[in-house]
Amino acid sequence: MKTFLFIVIVLISGAFAGLIHGTVNFAIVEPYLDQVIGIENQNLFASGEEKDTPEFWVEYEGYRIWQKSGQMLAGVILGTSIGALFGIVFALSRNSLPGNNDVKKALVLAGIMWFTMFVIPFLKYPANPPTVGDPETVVLRSILYLSFITISGFGVVGFYKLSQKFQNKRKLVPIIGYGIFISVVFFVMPENPDEITAPIDWVNEFRIMSFLGVTSFWVSIGVILGFFWNRFSPNKETTQSYN
Repeated sequence: MKTFLFIVIVLISGAFAGLIHGTVNFAIVEPYLDQVIGIENQNLFASGEEKDTPEFWVEYEGYRIWQKSGQMLAGVILGTSIGALFGIVFALSRNSLPGNNDVKKALVLAGIMWFTMFVIPFLKYPANPPTVGDPETVVLRSILYLSFITISGFGVVGFYKLSQKFQNKRKLVPIIGYGIFISVVFFVMPENPDEITAPIDWVNEFRIMSFLGVTSFWVSIGVILGFFWNRFSPNKETTQSYN
């Protein structure tokens, strides 16, 4: 393994995928954030906590510009972090992944990680817009969500190790086992403690956009890392000749 090349490929792939994720979020998720923050501002005006003055809107616009400009940077940082994990898992599992080239192999792995570490937890704890939910339960909700991701991720690793001990005829046994395992976890894990008081159609639209945003990351990381891996082959040792 060419360690330096591997690190460069992983970090660049994660950064580019994160940038794509941030761009998609900026295009399809930010409009919903503008709406929910607008509702929050109207509530502040109605309660008397803030006054509807030009000074307020100047400060607000400055804050939102700063917040939106950080969207891309946040995407790159998050993408680099998750990309590092993805690259390590790909390097360890590449030989056992289906596909006749590294792009297809990386897309298969991205699909597995997307489904087990995002889709299943998302179905249990779907994303909510800011201000939807009790601020006092933010820590609890975060713990529940991250716990579900961790359990699902380690479950996949455990059943993958189990699958290596079975012959081809029994390869479905670990898959079925994981399905049963994660189904039990899904129903045992506590429900979201917060009641949704915002219009449900609007909340569902926000969730769909959030789902598409995260999905764009997993598709991107699979394609980009697979392309770079296929092009530079960091898994191959450098051949040295001696006279």
